[in-house]
Amino acid sequence: MRILLDSHALLWWMGEPSKLSPAARAAIANPENEVFASAVSIWEIGLKRSKGKLVVPENFVDFLPENGIAELPFTSAHAQSSVLLPTIHGDPFDRALIAQCQHESLTFATRDKVMADYNIAVLEV
Repeated sequence: MRILLDSHALLWWMGEPSKLSPAARAAIANPENEVFASAVSIWEIGLKRSKGKLVVPENFVDFLPENGIAELPFTSAHAQSSVLLPTIHGDPFDRALIAQCQHESLTFATRDKVMADYNIAVLEV
């Protein structure tokens, strides 16, 4: 399985894995699965950190490989698809992640139940 972590799932995996469901923890920890963090999530987390809404180390991105997570770039194709999605979800960060899941055939690890309405595979966290 190829898994894209939603921003909250990424933070939980790196800092509070007990917040994730047992199924999500098992899937993310399974070495047969590829686990990704989007550049979009890294940007979102960094923005929240800079506004004081989130406490994470400035260099939190350096910890991704140590936690078995590969970085997924955000491409112009992803951007174009994200703006063409139906308006089920209005958050631009989430729309970008949905577009990445569609383009890259990824399962989206999230707690947001609305994401399945985009016809993508969802792993509930």
